[in-house]
This record gives sequence, C-alpha cells and structure tokens, in this order.
Amino acid sequence: MRHGERTVIEYVAHVRAFLAWAEAKGLTLAGMKREDLVAYQSELFALRRGDGKPYSAGFQANRFSALKSFFGFLTRRQLVLHDPMAGLERPRLETRLPRTILTPREARKIIEAPSTRTPLDLRDRAILETLYATGIRASELIQLSPFDVDTEERMLRVVRGKGGKDRNVPLTPPAAAAIERYLAHGRPVLLAATRTGSGVYPTKASKRLFVSPRGGVLYRATLDKIVRRWAREAGVKKRVTAHTFRHSVATHLLKHGADIRHIQALLGHGSLTTTERYTHVEISDLQAVVRRAHPRGR
Repeated sequence: MRHGERTVIEYVAHVRAFLAWAEAKGLTLAGMKREDLVAYQSELFALRRGDGKPYSAGFQANRFSALKSFFGFLTRRQLVLHDPMAGLERPRLETRLPRTILTPREARKIIEAPSTRTPLDLRDRAILETLYATGIRASELIQLSPFDVDTEERMLRVVRGKGGKDRNVPLTPPAAAAIERYLAHGRPVLLAATRTGSGVYPTKASKRLFVSPRGGVLYRATLDKIVRRWAREAGVKKRVTAHTFRHSVATHLLKHGADIRHIQALLGHGSLTTTERYTHVEISDLQAVVRRAHPRGR
C-alpha cells in the first residue's frame, strides 16, 4: 500500500515514540512479545497531552496502524521471528459529524472575498473556488500540477490521492474561470518573484499549480492561513479550514439531492461508510419537521 507524504512522516514519528518507550523499558524488537504491546496500549490510553487532556481515539488508531506496518515490515524481512501485533484489537474510532459546516451563503462570501486585483488575490480566489467546487483534500490541492487542470473541459485530475488512487473530478464554471485567470495573470508573476534565502528550488515549485508569494511550494499550514484570512474578511465567525470546504460541499450536494455514491466518487472515499456520515439530518431540517408535524410544534 502506498502512503502519502504526510502519513509517512506521522508513521515515522509514531514508531520513534514506540522505540523510545521500548528502550526505556529495556525491551528489544527481537524479544518483543504480545504482552509487551498490550502493556504499551494500556499506557497509551493513560497518556496525556501537554494540556492534560487525553489523546484522541484517532491518535491511538494511527499509532496502532504505524506499529502494525512496522512489525509487518520486520516480519516480512525476517528481522523478527513473529509479529507481536498479531491478534491485537485496533482502537475503535467514533463516527463523528464534521464540527463545522458552512452554509452556501457563507461559502459564497468567503470565495468572493478576494478582490482579484493582485496575483495573490487571483491565486486565493482560484484556491477557494477549487476547494468548494471539488471537495478536494488540502494535501491533494497543494500537490496539483498545471497539467492536472483542464479549464476548457472543466476537469481536474487528482494524481495519487489518498490510498495512491487517481480520480477525475469536475470543476464548476466559476472554478474553471478562476483557475484560468490565475494561470494567465497570477501564477507567472509569482513564479517570477525575487527569491531570497535558501528556500525551495524553483524547479520544484514550478511544477505546482498553486505557489507561494515568492514562487515557492505552498504548504498545508499556509493553505489553512489563506482560508482563515478570507473567512475573517468575509465576516464568517466559524472556525474555517481548507477541510471545512470538503465537509460543506458534501453536505450541500447531499441536501440538494445528489446520490451518495456520486459524492463518494467526488471526494475519493475508499469506503461508502466514510461518505455516509454526511447523511445526518441537520438541525435546521429537524426544526422544520417539528414545526410542521409535531402537535405542539407551532
């Protein structure tokens, strides 16, 4: 299975933390037993962050997956005689609803906040339009190449998305137009910007669709700053990130009658179960039902 760059970095950090624990306990990989891993899991459940709060179930599950991959690798290479992770139960994840969903009006206000008078505004408008049009992941957006976009056919190609899968997703007319304007009048100016310091090699950045103000690579943290800035400018008080647009477009499509399997294909979900969390009944809909149907609802 091919993992994304961010997943690899997280897995390495998880394995390093485990190795530090094993060293502190005087344990070796060759002598590791299932009981040792059970004890480690128990300590993880009791582990607290700097603010005193427990780590999430997602953190526990990711640590488990990282160690599962690690010991699987060691077993395949015959560096250990047996896999001590075999038979251990993976921490169960709660199916949580997205914390923040934008209304269509809020999404439009954020997208239309950039003035489009400067190269950076053109870039930001194209980013926001793309996020809302496609529901693309933040990691997928920053990896896009100019060759992955066909504004004439209004099509965007995600190459090696989550799980190493490719997919084609349609662009809305406003998104295609915004990308076209950015490619013509924004991106060339940013790539030609004067570069100072070490930075990222221009050749690497020039392969990306969306670049930094100095023509460098755009990173995930920067992308979220861009989204937060325009949400603030638009007067939207919710905590908005790039991923908020992904949740929002799925909810809006579903609410307007889109088939859940089409939404699954758009978002690139490997399992329909992941997409089904968007089938929740929004409180506004529930309030309308109560007003209409409940004997004391009026």
